[in-house]
Amino acid sequence: MSTRSVNYTSSPLLAARTPLWRSKFVVALVALGFLGLVGRAAYVQVIGNAFFQRQGEVRFARTLELPANRGRILDRNGLILASSVPAASIWAIPEDVDQDSPDVQAKLRQLAKLLEMPLPALKSKLADEDKTFVWIKRQLDWDVGQQIAALDIKGIYQRKEYKRQYPEGESAAHVVGFTNVEDQGQEGMELAFNKELGGKPGSRRVIKDRMGRVVEGVGAEVPPVDGQDMQLSIDSKVQFFAYQKLRDQIALHKAKAGSVVVIDAHTGELLALANYPSYVPDKRQNLTGEQLRNRALTDVFEPGSTMKPFTIGLALNTGRVKPETIVDTNPGRVTVTGSTISDTSNHGVLTVEGVIQKSSNVGTTKIAMQLPAKEMWETFSAAGFGQKPQLHFPGVVSGRLRPYKTWRPIEQATMSYGYGLSASLVQMARSYTVFANGGKIIPATMLKTHEPAVGVPVFSERTADQVRKMLQMAAGPGGTGQKAQTVGYSVGGKSGTARKQVGKHYAQGKYRSWFTGLAPVDNPRIIVAVMIDEPSAGVYYGGAVAGPVFGEVVQQTLRMMGVQPDMAIKPQIVANPVEESL
Repeated sequence: MSTRSVNYTSSPLLAARTPLWRSKFVVALVALGFLGLVGRAAYVQVIGNAFFQRQGEVRFARTLELPANRGRILDRNGLILASSVPAASIWAIPEDVDQDSPDVQAKLRQLAKLLEMPLPALKSKLADEDKTFVWIKRQLDWDVGQQIAALDIKGIYQRKEYKRQYPEGESAAHVVGFTNVEDQGQEGMELAFNKELGGKPGSRRVIKDRMGRVVEGVGAEVPPVDGQDMQLSIDSKVQFFAYQKLRDQIALHKAKAGSVVVIDAHTGELLALANYPSYVPDKRQNLTGEQLRNRALTDVFEPGSTMKPFTIGLALNTGRVKPETIVDTNPGRVTVTGSTISDTSNHGVLTVEGVIQKSSNVGTTKIAMQLPAKEMWETFSAAGFGQKPQLHFPGVVSGRLRPYKTWRPIEQATMSYGYGLSASLVQMARSYTVFANGGKIIPATMLKTHEPAVGVPVFSERTADQVRKMLQMAAGPGGTGQKAQTVGYSVGGKSGTARKQVGKHYAQGKYRSWFTGLAPVDNPRIIVAVMIDEPSAGVYYGGAVAGPVFGEVVQQTLRMMGVQPDMAIKPQIVANPVEESL
């Protein structure tokens, strides 16, 4: 077999002479490419190392927040008003959920049932396959979360969170408030003490795979710091009873709304702060501002006749009148700078005590016109009117008390019996601590305290005792607040009925009914203030509408506090009680 030999030197391509610069150019390109690779490696490993490390961590490393357990809110006796319990929040990677699989479809139907969600709504959340994360539903009961986990649906996951529970429900809703799904306070004490209750979340650095599963932990774990417990001054039993009686009275008189405030006369602690209408804090669907508003703190009204004890108290304190001083209210009206002030009926000749007992606008006006406007303003201010109560609570208002230099005579007259100024129910209740503490006003608080409050003098002790006796007469036979009496305990208080102002005018047929008082009279332990807004069942006077709530709350609260009864007789109510003047 012959072998063919190839003469490579005879090839015209190989025989052609290549220019020297071409080979050098190729070598230079190779060298430049190598230098580029070296430069890139240097940039990645040295110059831009931090950037690329961050990008890697963004894709694979995560910082997991370790939620802190929110502090509890307790009443004065240690009963729970708000606490946190474990909850399951369901999320998904939509692109990983195989909705075409018959098995998965069956499981999704079960999932929708557990979520209490329509199946189309669930599928709409999973419809976008480009999504890598979507919340399905948050803060489910923990046992429901365990049932969902047992379905073992690929692409459906859950996270442990905490949700708040409110055992006292709607009765304490306006005090406690609520949190959102992020466990941040939104209303009430939950908002006021959000920082203290919330604690500080911890953290844990981990590496995750694309399914969200933790592969390994990296770095040190920072443990969460749980929130502090808050103990309020509120007594949950008093709170519930006050709410219940308020709700029933509003229904009876077909009223729009109402509030009750109970204050410990020795410490200034708020034992109850109830409002109606209310809401259930952990079921807040379709809530309205009418339900959310804490009327006792945020709404201000003209207090009406409940202001008369302060006007009379000032006159007594300065020696201008005595309890037995005669005041002629004939013929049941008086004219001040062209404006007429009237009583509901002609009470004739009264003593100063009788002016309070009969709630005479004419008698109060005649006494007030003997007083300098500056002294009235100073007394009202000292009693807390026109000043914001020092309560650490959202929405607290100051009310309105104009400077005395702007008062006209008719305005001074109307302010003496509660028109032309405004106050909240909490302000009104706190102001009556003057008559329960020897003439000294004490600060109010919503946190439990063990020390008696330090008061600021407004009247002398003698004046406070005199006014307290008048308040007892006003709540007794022949007074305007007879229905505020209660079995076993002496009470003193003042009813008030104020026309409701809408815009710049008083609305026809719309009233607010008040009653503010204390018990027992000789050694007051509690102050109770009641307001009923727009009673519309035919009766609207404060003594008839708000007085009964006062009496029932006083009796129940004093019994719960272990206060011994100071009276062995039943309440005395005459057939035709006196109606206070508007």
